[in-house]
Amino acid sequence: MTPDTLERAVWTRKHLITLNELTREEILFILDTAESFKEVSTRSVKKVPALRGRVVVTMFFEDSTRTRLSFELAAQRLSADVIDFAEKMSSTQKGESLIDTARNIEAMGVDIMILRHPASGAPLDLTRAVNCCVVNAGDGQHAHPTQGLLDLFTIRERKGRIDGLNVAIVGDIAHSRVARSDLVGLLKLGAKVWFVGPPTLVPRSFEQLGARVTHDFDAILPEMDVVNMLRIQKERITSNVFPSVREYVKLFGLDRQRLTRCKPDVLIMHPGPVNRGIELAADVADGPQSSILRQVTNGLAVRMAVLFLCQQAAGHPAAAARA
Repeated sequence: MTPDTLERAVWTRKHLITLNELTREEILFILDTAESFKEVSTRSVKKVPALRGRVVVTMFFEDSTRTRLSFELAAQRLSADVIDFAEKMSSTQKGESLIDTARNIEAMGVDIMILRHPASGAPLDLTRAVNCCVVNAGDGQHAHPTQGLLDLFTIRERKGRIDGLNVAIVGDIAHSRVARSDLVGLLKLGAKVWFVGPPTLVPRSFEQLGARVTHDFDAILPEMDVVNMLRIQKERITSNVFPSVREYVKLFGLDRQRLTRCKPDVLIMHPGPVNRGIELAADVADGPQSSILRQVTNGLAVRMAVLFLCQQAAGHPAAAARA
């Protein structure tokens, strides 16, 4: 399937808010669509006309580099016009609500809104207030669906499958929207998922969502096919829920010595940015098992696929029922 023939495929979801709402088949459809867009980056002219004449606005109420630039470049490679909404210079600083701001922006002819917001549920609220497509770029501690999709894409690319794999997600699970989205996608595609970290950051309650919880990284490491190390935020390091940095590195950091306990073909991942020397030793982050930069590359193709499919659905009769 190529970008030129994808227009004949049927996709009826106008928004992407979480992976929970997607079926296994829909997730695979996105991954297959992303595969077809990946070759665009290898062309001499790195553009396709899939969204020509469409307007995409990125609305980031939290700081971001990778996700924001990835979405902007994805929209540009689809030939869309892109507006970067600067929250610090906007009317929200004067007291205007998110919904009023979004409605005013939509009135300018926007087709797709990409929203990152510190409040969980903000993208869903937005879908009820505007008629254009809404894509969640991360909301609170709730979901980060495109990060989940690009992680799935990277695992499938490197391993050839996801079904039956053992995947460890290590770190601050309690506050991680990436971990939640990865868990949903991995379980739907047949993987087994372990959440790993200190008890204060990895509560047993996650077992109710289908994860296997352990506080002993070394015990499960030899059986893992994929190890996804999460970034430890600075505010956690200074809080009372976090052990000392030295203790965390000793128990949950992935260095060369601990890597020797892994399978030779283990896949090491990280959503970035990496705290070198804490989650990952530098030689592991840059080593042959690492796919950190590949995740960034694949994120572009995945976000191209999401923007294309959501806009395609906007004109489909079944989209209204699912909007």
